[in-house]
Amino acid sequence: MVRQIVLDTETTGLDPASGDRVIEVAAIELYNFMPTGQTFHVLIDPERDIPEDATRIHGFTAEMLRGKPIFAGIAHELIAFLRDSEIIAHNAPFDFGFLDAEFLRCGHPKLDRARMVDSLDIAKRRYPGMPNSLDALCRRLGVDNSMRTSHNALLDVKLLAEVFLQLMGGKQPGLDLAAAPIRVAGPALVLEDAAPAARIPRPILPSEAELAVHAAFVEKKLKDALWLQPPFAAPAAEAG
Repeated sequence: MVRQIVLDTETTGLDPASGDRVIEVAAIELYNFMPTGQTFHVLIDPERDIPEDATRIHGFTAEMLRGKPIFAGIAHELIAFLRDSEIIAHNAPFDFGFLDAEFLRCGHPKLDRARMVDSLDIAKRRYPGMPNSLDALCRRLGVDNSMRTSHNALLDVKLLAEVFLQLMGGKQPGLDLAAAPIRVAGPALVLEDAAPAARIPRPILPSEAELAVHAAFVEKKLKDALWLQPPFAAPAAEAG
C-alpha cells in the first residue's frame, strides 16, 4: 500500500534564512490515493514577532500564538507522523525549506528531497499557461473552497488533498467496490468473495442474404481461397 502525506505550513514570512519561522503545520494521511481520516495539526509559537503583511494572509498574530508549543516541542511528533512517506505540498520547495530550517534548528536532519511531490508542478504540467494557485485549481476541478477566506494550513491541506486526488485521477463517485469486502494481505489489497461479472453470450448470426453476398465477394476477389480447398471446404452434396 502506498502511503502519502499531504502537508501545508503557515509562516511568519517568506524566507527562513532571514529568520522567518513556521507557525502552523497541518497534514493528512493518504493510502493508495484515499484519505484515511488520520490528520496532524498544530499551532506553533514562532518565538518572534509576526509582520502585519503575514497576518493579513493567514490571520495569526504573535499574541494569538503565545503559549503554544515551540517547534522543538512538536518535532518528534511531526516526524513520527510523516514517517518515510512521500510528502505532497503545493509549491513544495517552500514548505520543505521552512521545515528543513526548523528541523536543523532543533537537531534533526533535513527532509529527503526524494520524498517531495510538488502538486503545483503537477498542475503546471497538466494546465500549462493557466493559473494554478490552490484557489484556481479548486474552481477548475469543482472543489468547494467557499469557506476559504484566509490562508489556514488545516483548511488548505484538506482542499489540497481533494485537488491532488483529482489531479492524479483518484477516487471518483460511482467507482466504489462496496459489494466486495476488502482485507489487507501484506502489501496488496485483496477483494474477498468478489464474484466475477456474469457474461452473456451474444452470437452474431448473418442472414442468408449476407452469406450470399459474402460468398460472391470471396469468389470474385479471392482466387483459390484456402478455406474453400480440401480438406477445409464442406463436401459437396451427393446426388439423389
